[in-house]
Amino acid sequence: MASLIVTTREGDTYDLAATSGLSVMEIVREGGVDELLAACGGCLSCATCHVVVDSSQAAFLSPASDDEEDLLDGLTARVPTSRLACQIQFEDRLDGLRVTIAPEA
Repeated sequence: MASLIVTTREGDTYDLAATSGLSVMEIVREGGVDELLAACGGCLSCATCHVVVDSSQAAFLSPASDDEEDLLDGLTARVPTSRLACQIQFEDRLDGLRVTIAPEA
């Protein structure tokens, strides 16, 4: 089974079982990492599922949509590899993807 590696704000790292077709947000929540708020439930309306993708892996993801970019633009903690976890659809080819939960805005 594929895995998603998540680092929390405190620096704890979890290797989560990842199912193709789920969003990174869903995998993190189902994996028991409570730090990812995701207040809108993945509707692309709040940016509370902000994660930072490992810079060596960011190019493997589909580009962010204009709507995602608009939400990311409003975040003070945005970095070049910032993404919204609800908008990253996990695929088996992303096995070992590393994300860090971004600081709260």
